[in-house]
Amino acid sequence: MSSVCFYFQVHQPRRINAGHNINTRDCKTPEELERAIFNDKKNKEVLKKVSEKCYYPANQTMLEQIDLYKSQKKKFKISYSLPGLFIESLERFDKNVLETFVQLAKTGCVEFLNETYYHSLSAFWGKDTQRPEFAEQAKLNHQKIKEILGVEPKVFRNTELLYNDRIAETVEKMGYIGMLAEGIEWILEGWKSPEHIYHPPNSNLAILLRHYSLSDDMSYRFSARWFQHWPVTAEKYSSWVAACQGETINLFMDYETFGEHQWHDTGIFNFLKQLPYEILKWDHVEFLTPSETIQKYPIRGTISVNEFSTISWADVERDTSAWLGNNMQRLLFSELERVGHIVKETNNQHLLNIWRTLQTSDHLYYCCTKHWADGDVHKYFSPYDSPQESFEGMIKALAQLKVIARNTQNSTIPKETTEKPKLEQPQETHTVRYETQRC
Repeated sequence: MSSVCFYFQVHQPRRINAGHNINTRDCKTPEELERAIFNDKKNKEVLKKVSEKCYYPANQTMLEQIDLYKSQKKKFKISYSLPGLFIESLERFDKNVLETFVQLAKTGCVEFLNETYYHSLSAFWGKDTQRPEFAEQAKLNHQKIKEILGVEPKVFRNTELLYNDRIAETVEKMGYIGMLAEGIEWILEGWKSPEHIYHPPNSNLAILLRHYSLSDDMSYRFSARWFQHWPVTAEKYSSWVAACQGETINLFMDYETFGEHQWHDTGIFNFLKQLPYEILKWDHVEFLTPSETIQKYPIRGTISVNEFSTISWADVERDTSAWLGNNMQRLLFSELERVGHIVKETNNQHLLNIWRTLQTSDHLYYCCTKHWADGDVHKYFSPYDSPQESFEGMIKALAQLKVIARNTQNSTIPKETTEKPKLEQPQETHTVRYETQRC
């Protein structure tokens, strides 16, 4: 018997204004800074657009297909992860979409995985399994999922499937039974298959590996006329799945595949409606959620990914270069960590929320330059005219965040009861000078 494990990432960042549109000169409070840097008009517009094109029709299709097979021996089952920041956006701008996710949670055929609340790269901060910011964001998201959807996640999915052995050990320490990762060839050592469950060295955490070829056939190549197997029909796709020799075929992708990346007129929703029937007609194939998959099948071996070879599901390289591949990105990530220490000392929740929202991986992704001239997927997703424009906005936001945080610290220091000579203190400016290199 083989199982299909469907998982969808659902995410929208809270975009900031382009650098030239950000004026933080008069921002003295967290409220003023938040209004100055975040482009919530744009965020609302994008969420409404993607909701109409993807979330409403996709969720409705999923609910219909789950209901269609709920009385059958073999049911249609799927899984999602929703970062808390995305749930907050739905609470602000589209509560009806959020209600459809609540309905999915109540079906009993949908599993919700946990991830970082702010869809961040915080897993890289810390040493060994001591990664407090990562653990705190995972805890916050766990609580949000439980509060809104009424379920407690058992399996973890890190931002953009970023994975290495140390992150896995940290996730296991948090109490999760499994984690998702990319099934790139080099970690399989030439003979292992992504269609089995593995664990990292010195850990019992179950690792489900993405079958990236079949996943990309749906999410990327579905409407590509250059694809040798175009058109991709549900019947044809199910035959590829049925031909797999392993125990679990893990199909992981962005939920925005349906209607946003693959538009409605490509036939993607008709494909999605027909797919459960075409897969379930094979006697030896069923649908399982990630935790069910982990409970059903044994661990077949070990995979090892050291910290300097971290993998992800992004780009051809499947590494960290989409977010940390050039000097602008590395400078921003270092500055995020440095400013974070100052912000945390203020104990100001509003400042902490702003800092954590700036951690969202998309802000670093928008600064990627490795394929910019080719007009590839990075340019497609970016709301900016150039990576440098995104970088300028982040630098301005972080600089003024640091100023406000330090002013907040100073304002909370109790005055001395004994008068002392007043010393003139140098005033900190919000201006930051930086240099960029071409990458």
